[in-house]
Amino acid sequence: MLLLATVAFAPEVKAQCSMCTISAEQGTKNGNTQGKGLNSGIIYLLAIPYLLASGIGILWYLNYRKKAHMI
Repeated sequence: MLLLATVAFAPEVKAQCSMCTISAEQGTKNGNTQGKGLNSGIIYLLAIPYLLASGIGILWYLNYRKKAHMI
């Protein structure tokens, strides 16, 4: 219930620090399109460590389960 309440009443958040936000906004106002992919890049950099940790965890679990069945 606490998680549901947190998600339901969460304020709007931004994915960048304030310096990155200002830089991206100024760049796009001046006709530069490099700031448009900033959020996607941040999500990509955030997702990679979680995917690696999940993959290692799955491999560990499968190997542990395989050893448990042999005993």
